[in-house]
Amino acid sequence: MSIMSESTLEQILKLATQKAEAVEIYYLSTQETPIKFENNRLKYLQTKAQQGVALRLIYQGRLGFASSTDLTRIEDLVAAAIQTAKVSEIAQFQFASSYNFNYPKKLECNLPQVNELITSGQEIIERIHNYNPDILVNIDFNIQRKKIKILTNTDVFAQRLNQLVNVNISGNLVRNEDFLQISTSDVISELPLDINKLLEKLIQKYRWAKNSAKITTGNFPVFFTPTAVGKAIARLFKTVLSGQFVAQKASPLTHKVGETMFDPRFTLFEDPNIGPDACSFDDEGIPTMVKTFIEAGTLKSFYWDQQCAARAGCKSTGNGFRDGLSQPTPSLVNLSISPGKASEKELISNIKEGLIVDRVLGGGQSNQLAGEFSVNLDLGYKVEKGEITGRVKNTMVAGNIFEGFQNLVDIGNFPELVGNSYYLPCIVFQNLGVATREA
Repeated sequence: MSIMSESTLEQILKLATQKAEAVEIYYLSTQETPIKFENNRLKYLQTKAQQGVALRLIYQGRLGFASSTDLTRIEDLVAAAIQTAKVSEIAQFQFASSYNFNYPKKLECNLPQVNELITSGQEIIERIHNYNPDILVNIDFNIQRKKIKILTNTDVFAQRLNQLVNVNISGNLVRNEDFLQISTSDVISELPLDINKLLEKLIQKYRWAKNSAKITTGNFPVFFTPTAVGKAIARLFKTVLSGQFVAQKASPLTHKVGETMFDPRFTLFEDPNIGPDACSFDDEGIPTMVKTFIEAGTLKSFYWDQQCAARAGCKSTGNGFRDGLSQPTPSLVNLSISPGKASEKELISNIKEGLIVDRVLGGGQSNQLAGEFSVNLDLGYKVEKGEITGRVKNTMVAGNIFEGFQNLVDIGNFPELVGNSYYLPCIVFQNLGVATREA
């Protein structure tokens, strides 16, 4: 993939600055190499790449926007942005200014190579078959490189490079009429890939699922693994803490800053400086920072991009991020929950009768702005007298984050990376609604 030259970006900046009062250029180039093993065999690998520019400008006081992946027609790009400004709203904020940042060049050589991942995939399959040769193994590696550049006519020039490998291993085991799929995943930004850690998790889940177990409909203690916390719990906090919904007064937390609403053991924060998705600035050229949203159960703050912050009379918190070449919206990098002191084993041993939620189907059906979740279990286990007795099926768990964190049993002592940008421990809630149905 040919990378756009600095001179092309400068040409866009110069042309747009001649016509508009303020200009912001966002350049994105991505390259992905998926490597897929399916049913124990290497299925395919390929590389796909894309690049483009998103242009925002302020023309006669109004905000205009246009984007393009055709980097040869810069006059059309500028004209399209100006045309949208003529029918757009008055700009309530100014683009970033006086910020320069460049990533260390050493980042460009840290990722594992394709042949190394193929070898790792073959080893993973062999070792899973040493445990059970009947498991059909699927492995997805995805090598991702993303380069971002931001320029403004107010002295911003910032570049960042994010490189990572997403790893997902799943095993399918058919037993009579029962189809059991178990998976585990990781994200790395450099070698080595810890195969032992991944396989230990996967095989342990199969051992727990050897027996079938049943739980009755009712209220029980529910243990959420870090994966389940990310899927069912953390995404709700992303919604209710977003400046987009706070500015619209749609979040139930809009006027609650300073109130203690959760268990004092619960602290929720963002640290954009860690992990594979770490970034020093957001997609508007605003420096990122560590920020605490809930501290010891007390609501402290929200997160903002520039536009939502302006509407609410606040300042951006460096949380303006884009989906591809779209306009920025409030988003988070590395949402984290402070760990507790108990190990996973200790938490499970204290459950007299309850449920472990590991993976859920989809995002669940819920009223996110009310903090509600209702999820069907893709993989879950019954706990009796502190012991995992087997896998449960046809089970749903429902609750509310505001009530759940007021009835907290405990938080685990070891946060894990979930997806690309959550750092979450396991969590046990005292009483959540559990519903089952007969197959």
